[in-house]
Amino acid sequence: MAMPRLAQTGIIACDDNLRFMEGLPDACCDLIYADPPFGTGKRQTGRDPTQQYADVWPGGIDGYLEFLSPRLEHFRRLLKTTGTLYLHLDWHTVHYVKVYLDKLFGYENMLNEIIWSYRTGGLSTRWFARKHDTILVYARQAGRHRFNLLREGSFRTDGMNVDEDGRPYKNTRAGRLYFNPDGPAITDVWEIPFLSTVSLERTGYPTQKPEALLERIIRASSNPGDVVADFFCGSGTTLAVAQRLGRRWIGCDISAEAVDIARHRLARLQGGKYDPQTVRGQDG
Repeated sequence: MAMPRLAQTGIIACDDNLRFMEGLPDACCDLIYADPPFGTGKRQTGRDPTQQYADVWPGGIDGYLEFLSPRLEHFRRLLKTTGTLYLHLDWHTVHYVKVYLDKLFGYENMLNEIIWSYRTGGLSTRWFARKHDTILVYARQAGRHRFNLLREGSFRTDGMNVDEDGRPYKNTRAGRLYFNPDGPAITDVWEIPFLSTVSLERTGYPTQKPEALLERIIRASSNPGDVVADFFCGSGTTLAVAQRLGRRWIGCDISAEAVDIARHRLARLQGGKYDPQTVRGQDG
């Protein structure tokens, strides 16, 4: 399969991502976000019954790692020296995968274990309700990786001094300490709501992630014009946010339905006039 030239925007491949990545050159991506199956042992289904997949792996965790490992190896190969991988998982497999990534990338190249905390979903009476996912963040080469510090929210200023311009401050030995007007720096615990069932972002595709989550990742670890890749792109959340933020992108999904949803989603961003390149695999 011939890989077309990456234009000012991006391309989508409808293919097995392992086969697709084999055709990509080394060090072509600035940022890779991956939201693979979680190894839940369940069938994932959206509002449309045709949009589903079985997250079941013969051999259990060993079978899951056999599937994921060669794809992780390609992620590392495709990242530039300044690039970063964000791998999105949950409690089912994240600890097994972290051990593998420590060996593959090098323990010293792990940057963060991000906790995405949300409040939606059911409750349990047999254990604490599971209300977070984990995103493992690895640099291709720590120290050379791209990172833009993000700030959000506000500081607690109760009982603090206020200067003549109304700005709160603390007194320190070095003098007055003022807070950054853009708010506190974002840490590795992210309180971002899951998509509600009535959200306007909803495409009906199972396991869809909110744009706010991907916007934070893309802003933090890429600059305008960089190449952002998602090889489990589903309904195209990563691609849509990358497009909106002025990044180029590469998307891939084995599901023709997912790729069709993503293409129409991207077209809407351009007023219905944009028609992204679609690469079809050997079986597509």
